[in-house]
Amino acid sequence: MRRVYRFISLFSRAPASAAELTIIRGSSIASIQRFHTSSYGSPSGSSRSKWLGFAGVFSFSTALFDREAVAKEPPPPELAPKTVVLYQYEACPFCNKVKAFLDYYDIPYEIVEVNPLSKKEIKWSDYKKVPILMVDGKQLVDSSAIINKLSDMIHPENPVNDDEELKWRRWVDDHLVHMLSPNIYRNTSEALESFDYITSNGNFSRTEKFAVKYAGAAAMYMVSKKLKKKYNITDERASLYEAAETWTIALDGRDFLGGSKPNLADLAVFGVLRPIRYLKAGVDMVENTRIGDWYQRMEIVVGESSKLPVQN
Repeated sequence: MRRVYRFISLFSRAPASAAELTIIRGSSIASIQRFHTSSYGSPSGSSRSKWLGFAGVFSFSTALFDREAVAKEPPPPELAPKTVVLYQYEACPFCNKVKAFLDYYDIPYEIVEVNPLSKKEIKWSDYKKVPILMVDGKQLVDSSAIINKLSDMIHPENPVNDDEELKWRRWVDDHLVHMLSPNIYRNTSEALESFDYITSNGNFSRTEKFAVKYAGAAAMYMVSKKLKKKYNITDERASLYEAAETWTIALDGRDFLGGSKPNLADLAVFGVLRPIRYLKAGVDMVENTRIGDWYQRMEIVVGESSKLPVQN
């Protein structure tokens, strides 16, 4: 079963090499198996049959999806912002919503990772939450408002007014995002796993890493318990799976909610799920729901090519 998890995890991140891109572009099961074996060792027994079943479904589904037909949509140079800086937490779903938009539209940006305990990186701002996006020297806050303003900036002729798109963007903010913390911080081991990921992606000293990991994990574990009660969540995983299936049903057989290419609702769902792609909650979600095919298509289309190095 561990190798099944490893295999799913491989496709729960953006492709990093030509070999992986070859797989994603629709290679045969045999070539996928050769790549997986060289990277992770040979599966055996019942795990091998499960792996082959997943590989077959993956190969078939992605073979029908043409990445070249869904090219990125960079804005015209005269409409593109000149300097963009995102103040964020790496595991923040709202920050990742903004990043998904920037990545899909190929807008270069820099990242400042904020220490979640001291918040020293945003002392200058009256707004004490993340994300904060500085666009050509102007501060934008609140993820949905940020995305609306950026969309209006680069597509002034196409205002955001599609009813279905707006409905599912509200669903992301009002429902889906509240499923994450109870799952990410479900128990102490998963809380520590999450903060391992957070501290490995920020500019923290050794002391800060220790403090952020253990104090943050303890705090978020307690917060997650309060959120469970607030949103009447009795089974964290079941609620996450239900949300994933709700989104899959909404797609109604389309590659994306936007049809042949992602719309802002696709980017919002993908963005808030991005932080859990390496975590046990994300692995479980992909293994136990039908969201995996859509998520893989989004990874292929969105990518992360616009992200600049984290500031020091």
